[in-house]
Amino acid sequence: MNIRICLLLGAISSLFFFPVVVYPQDLLKGSEVHGSMQADASYYLTDPKTGITDSTLAGQLIRMNAFTEVNYSLGNFTAGLRFEAYLPPLTGYDPQYNGVGVPYWYVNYKNDYIDVTAGNFYEQFGYGMILRTYQEWSLGYDNSLRGLRVKVMPFKGMTFKGVYGVQRYYWEPYKDFNRGIVKGFDADFYLNDIFTSLKDAGFKLSLGGSFVSDYQQGNTKDIPSNGKILSLKLPENVSTCGGRFNFNLGGFNWFTEYAHKINDPSALNNYIYKNGDGLFTNLSFSKPGIGISVMSKWIDNMGYKSDRTVTNNMLNINYLPSITKEHSYALASMYPYSTQPDGEVGISGTVTIHFPKKSAIGGKNGLSVAANFSQVNGIKKSQVNDTTIIGQIGTLGYTSSFYGIGSEVYYQDANIEVTKKFGKKWKGIFTYLYQTYNKDVVESHAPGDYGTIYSQIGIADIAWNITKKHTLRWEVQGLWTKQDKGNWVAGLVELTISPKWFVSLMDQYNYGNTDVSQRLNYYTLSAGYTHQSTRISISYGRQREGIICVGGVCRYVPATNGITMTITSSF
Repeated sequence: MNIRICLLLGAISSLFFFPVVVYPQDLLKGSEVHGSMQADASYYLTDPKTGITDSTLAGQLIRMNAFTEVNYSLGNFTAGLRFEAYLPPLTGYDPQYNGVGVPYWYVNYKNDYIDVTAGNFYEQFGYGMILRTYQEWSLGYDNSLRGLRVKVMPFKGMTFKGVYGVQRYYWEPYKDFNRGIVKGFDADFYLNDIFTSLKDAGFKLSLGGSFVSDYQQGNTKDIPSNGKILSLKLPENVSTCGGRFNFNLGGFNWFTEYAHKINDPSALNNYIYKNGDGLFTNLSFSKPGIGISVMSKWIDNMGYKSDRTVTNNMLNINYLPSITKEHSYALASMYPYSTQPDGEVGISGTVTIHFPKKSAIGGKNGLSVAANFSQVNGIKKSQVNDTTIIGQIGTLGYTSSFYGIGSEVYYQDANIEVTKKFGKKWKGIFTYLYQTYNKDVVESHAPGDYGTIYSQIGIADIAWNITKKHTLRWEVQGLWTKQDKGNWVAGLVELTISPKWFVSLMDQYNYGNTDVSQRLNYYTLSAGYTHQSTRISISYGRQREGIICVGGVCRYVPATNGITMTITSSF
């Protein structure tokens, strides 16, 4: 344990001194060095009431996730790297991250006509339905490509991209080609820039198209099924293609993207040979005082990974956008939605209205109202024939019709948020939500394990600006449900002393749990200090078990108890 403490303190202290060591004042004339860093460290405590024992923590009570990223630029040339350390990873993060190293580095040259990157890079074609690589530190997610990316802008209004590489998979060597080789091409055409006759048109129109292929060696695989071994012939090349357009006229905007994937038998879809399709569309309108947005999504067998045997979040080649609202309040985000690549169809609508000051509804200080509704169902699936069950391994799996809506509701969220100022010093945000959460589907449990959870949530968030620098904020939240763990109540008090300090106390109490021994308080005391671009925060308390999601991608968070410190900085 002493060794871990030394490593932890050494890594954290290096975050303060590292910028001084590497920042060159005049290494080369015109050159610049920028970077950022973050360390999340926890000391965990055993807690019999929440089931946290030394065994569940594997005897590793001190854990840390940390990174330092440095970028150097000189004229058209840029280079950078990221050092990461997991000593070992925080609970809830995959233990395969355990270790230290430089998983990300790149060199780049860019001018007005060409942009070339060698090494690791993040890229997105269109909205990402056939290719999106990105990093999300809070999820422990990184699917960067290591290889080559070329971007060419030969004429005004035209952009062409090409990528070739292998995705990151924890610390696995890139020369290990159990993962597929990802190749892709993308083109964007901004018609108002290409055609001079459209330069002064009242509308803007752009078109785009993409193609991506994943090559994974090995065209046969033995799969156990019903006590037998099935020898399946698998495609070594799995390709996807897609098209999109974006139309803008005044305050109106319409974006749509369609994607198609050839048959891709994998562990994600139980090795069926059905093709995949996806469609995403977003219509929005805004003018002073009002904004309206409607989104729709249809996904049919669109899981796409560079290793067909992987079922966790890693090695996703594409990104299937979420249309449900992501809530920031603790109880409102207790049951978040995770995109279901095997099949889902959904719709979401948001209306935001601002009633100005001194109006009949806005009153003296104005009033804002935001209403949102979203629902996601499964798609309608039919048997291929009378002898093949839906999703049967080694078959076409099922048939489906375009936008065929299944009867099973995966998720529903109806919410309204009212923001109101009460004079110069007081402001309130009041929210009501009604949520339907199919826990068996969203969290991949067996049918009937948990069923569907119906909950109502009420939130009041009040802020008092005592002075220009002192703000006191209260939150009161309630969640009421007859399913799962029953009713919850939560409260928060937070004092902010701008621009440097904050301190807060929060508690979540599961008073409605049918198991009386589990009617626990999940309390957290937090404090933080900010100096220029460096922020330090420390918290002590319990964290409830649950799921955290960003953009429809989620990870499981186990219950914990202990002290956590986070340091972030940039230079």
